[in-house]
Amino acid sequence: MADRVTVIGWDGSPLTAAARSALSAATLVAGAAHHLALPEVPPGAERVRLGSLDLAARRIAGHRGSPVVLADGDPGFFGVVRTLRAPQHGLEVEVVPAVSAVAAAFARAGMPWDDAQVVVAHSRTLRRAVNVCRSHPKVAVLTSPGAGPAELALLLDGVHRTFVICEELGTARAQVTVLTSDKVADHSWRDPNVVIVVGGTSAQGGGGWAAGREPGYPSQPRGWALPAGEDRPTAESESPRLRAAQLARLGPRLGDLVWDIGCGSGELSADAARFGAAVIAVDGDPAACSRTDAAARRHGVLLQTVHGRAPHVLERLPEPDVVRIGGGGVPVVTACADRRPERIVTHASTRDEAESIGAALAEGGYAVECALLQSVELDPGDWSERERSVVFLLAGHRREPAL
Repeated sequence: MADRVTVIGWDGSPLTAAARSALSAATLVAGAAHHLALPEVPPGAERVRLGSLDLAARRIAGHRGSPVVLADGDPGFFGVVRTLRAPQHGLEVEVVPAVSAVAAAFARAGMPWDDAQVVVAHSRTLRRAVNVCRSHPKVAVLTSPGAGPAELALLLDGVHRTFVICEELGTARAQVTVLTSDKVADHSWRDPNVVIVVGGTSAQGGGGWAAGREPGYPSQPRGWALPAGEDRPTAESESPRLRAAQLARLGPRLGDLVWDIGCGSGELSADAARFGAAVIAVDGDPAACSRTDAAARRHGVLLQTVHGRAPHVLERLPEPDVVRIGGGGVPVVTACADRRPERIVTHASTRDEAESIGAALAEGGYAVECALLQSVELDPGDWSERERSVVFLLAGHRREPAL
């Protein structure tokens, strides 16, 4: 029974001495078809075509001899090492790495990548990968069949990005193509490929201290749900206290798509984007859309504004994960519930309105939470009351079907 496996990364370059030595002693070699065709694979070794990684790992664990796994790029970066190290297989893993496909793609494009998000797109994660491309200015996408450049571009409908598409890296047919996102779906692309999606602006400059996009930057204020400022609307629905409670119940995160319906000042939209989520801010007032764009620029985040009145404008929007409703009442709540987001958060000014909204959420299949929030703003000089607000906060959590 094998208790040790050597994993060799291959990036198209000649194998290193360590890789050749391990491969020459192999009695079982697992890999893709182009790996098994390498001349260094011993002719007498058992060959396993990688399909299901778990099945291959079980076969390797049961092999009597010296197994070797060949993988593209760095096998520890979104690769086979994680599966092979699973406790149930009982394997000790030795890795001979190569340049990862992501590093190779950025090198071919001549771009730095310490400020990039890196995501994997396949049938289950394609939508979330697209949401990261919506919310971040530089994203590398490791694609798969059926979740490639064309599918990414189609789901980004209405959001302009530049695609740097790196096909068949590590082979003699490697090619880099740069296109705007609206042209990408018109072409066929060769697998495997890595797509670098670039666009928008960010508050982050060069020479950061953490890879990827850290949650805050020196140029941004610390905290969320900050006061909007004297030049912003002061409606009850724009209260920083209410906004903080809404954000807490929404829980926006990387890979989510947030609808902010009735975005008003745009402050909640900007806050949600600062958590890493993609945001579509909707309002029937063009001035509100302009304020939201300004809030995004001020906070250094990317979001999309859509001018139109809910619920009709919602029909053409991509599926949300969480929704905040700033206005529109029961018709908008019902339309959002029909799209089945995980959470819907809204507010009401009166108990009757809160009861109507709660009933609409419950009828739509949501567990309803309601709280009466009262806040009093005080002057710290003499502790006199400046402003008092009372509002009903409603949150709907989607009920999962019983098994």
